This record gives sequence, structure tokens and C-alpha cells, in this order.
Amino acid sequence: MRASVVEFGARLGLRIDGFEQPLWLVVGALGLAIGAWWAWRRAPDALPWPAWSEAVAAGARRDRSAWLPGIARALALALLTIALAGPVTEHRAPPPAGAGLDLVLVLDASDSMRALDAQVDGAWRTRFALARSVVARFARERAAEGDRIALVVFGETAFTLSPLSADGALLEAALARAEPGVAGGATALGDALALAVKRVSPDAEPGRAAEPVAGRLVVLLTDGRSNAGAVPPAIAAALAAARGVRVHTVGIGSTGDVAMEAPAAAGREARFERHDLDATTLAAIAEATGGRSFEADDAAALHDVYTEIDTLERVDRRPPPRVRRTPQPEPWLAGAGVLVALELLWARGFVRRIP
Repeated sequence: MRASVVEFGARLGLRIDGFEQPLWLVVGALGLAIGAWWAWRRAPDALPWPAWSEAVAAGARRDRSAWLPGIARALALALLTIALAGPVTEHRAPPPAGAGLDLVLVLDASDSMRALDAQVDGAWRTRFALARSVVARFARERAAEGDRIALVVFGETAFTLSPLSADGALLEAALARAEPGVAGGATALGDALALAVKRVSPDAEPGRAAEPVAGRLVVLLTDGRSNAGAVPPAIAAALAAARGVRVHTVGIGSTGDVAMEAPAAAGREARFERHDLDATTLAAIAEATGGRSFEADDAAALHDVYTEIDTLERVDRRPPPRVRRTPQPEPWLAGAGVLVALELLWARGFVRRIP
């Protein structure tokens, strides 16, 4: 019965996706069936007319439209029944992002990141330029999937470039403003990790309740060894482990002497320097927090590292669909009203009854 009503509405150009009280359809159908049976069994409202032949000869005609008011009344009751059943239309909105990760991307911006040992599309670029482009793509894609991303940049000091946000465009714009040396030339690895743990922890902002997340994660990228800052890397790693924050470390850069890009304001020629990666410390940080340690010595390897991290850090993103149900009784009530008005007009205007 429900399917028949839906099909009937579709023929009238009215969309019906369901009913709030479908039992009314059954009640209405039974009522109409009983009414039809009663009308069929009831004797017609007529009196015998002995001079019918003379009346016909004078122009009288049999009323063949007597059934029209009954049909109009039955249809009005049917439409009223549909309205009482509560027809609704459903609008399925795109599902919201599932509870994702709170993730802090930590990017080394010390002077050693000016090293020109990253070859991309045949051109030499600095380590920082390569890392910034890879991190920006990673942040944009994870934010689009429902994760909240924060950015921390460090050199001699560490600072928050962007708080937790799911706005990929905002994160990319923030990264575009970062340059090597923006936080000093040294490498405060422990300070950067401690700040990242603070950013990703539930009590990062006093007075704000912690939002449910699938996990808390830090991805730390550097090309050197810790030589500045107040917090040793081991202490920062212990803090991350105590707060349940997993840390993946990424070491970037080639070994040996490399050409360095001279700062724009220095006015000096390019020079060669050596900056060795402290892989042991990075591996210890990852092991202490349940993460993994990666190394990348060229552009392809760095892309592969972040692709692997993306694969490792997957969460279930299958939230229930959002369905908005909108009641639509108005067209059916209007149709019933029109039919009742037509019945009254026919009975009072076109056909006169003898009391």
C-alpha cells in the first residue's frame, strides 16, 4: 500500500520518501472500502414517478452525474488520509568526517635546511622547500579526510605556526610564509617536540573541553642534531609517551658536504657545509612513543615516507548518514480541500435536491 501511494504521488509530481504514521493508510483504506460497500448496498435517493414517459417527452433527462459528488468525497477522504499518514521527503546530506586524528606536523627551519641537495624536476631546491611542499600536501589531504592539523616550526626556538585546524587552505597558507632561519639558525629539537605535545594534548587550551579523537600524533622532520633549547629530546619524548602521543620522526638530507643557499639579505656567495643527521636520537624518540623512525635522502624518498605514514595512520571514517526528513502534508490537504469545495459547488450550484 505504501508503495502504491508513493507511486501515485510520483505520477502527480509529488515526491514521497516515507511516512511518519503509515498506519493511517491502512485505516483510510478500510474506511474507504466500508464506505464503498455501504454506498453500493444503500437504496438510491429517488421516488417513483408515474408519469416518467410524459416527463421524458417534455425534455426531462435522467441525472447521470449523481455519482460525481460521492467520487469527489471519496478522493478527498483518501487525500486527507495520506496527509494524516505524514508524508515526508528525505534529504541525505554528505556524511560528516569521522572522528579523526589530532596531528601536529613539526618542521625544522634551522639554517641547515638551506642545503641545496633536493633535486625536483631537474632543478636543485633547498631541503626546506622540498619538506614544505611535501608537508603541505600531507596536511591538506589529511585535513580533507577529517583530521585536525597543527603546525610547529623550530630553529633556535620553537613556535606554533598554526593551531589545530581542519582548514587545509589555511594550513598551506601558513606554511607558505615559513622560511629557513625564521626561528633562528640552531636546532632546538627537544623544545619543538615538547611544544608539539602541548599543542596536541587535550589541555592545550585552558577552559576548552577535549574533543573526542581517534588518536594524537606528532610527525617531526629535521635534518640535524639538537644543539639548542631548554628541553632535552629524551625528556620531550618521555612527556609525549606519558600523554599517549605517538611520534614519527623523519630525518632528511644527504651526507657529506653540501652547497648552501645564501640568505637573501647576506649578499654572500654559496658555500659548502656539512650537517650530519642524529639518526640515533630520532630513532630513540620514535621507539619511546610507539612511533617509527624514517630517513629520506632525496625527494622521492621523502614522498614515500609521508605516504607510508599516511597509510599507517588510518582510522575508521564510516559515520552514520545524515538524513533530514521534511513533512509535506500541504499538497494533500490542499487537494482534499479543493475536492470538498467542488462537491459543495456541484451540490449547491448545479444540482438541486427536493427536501
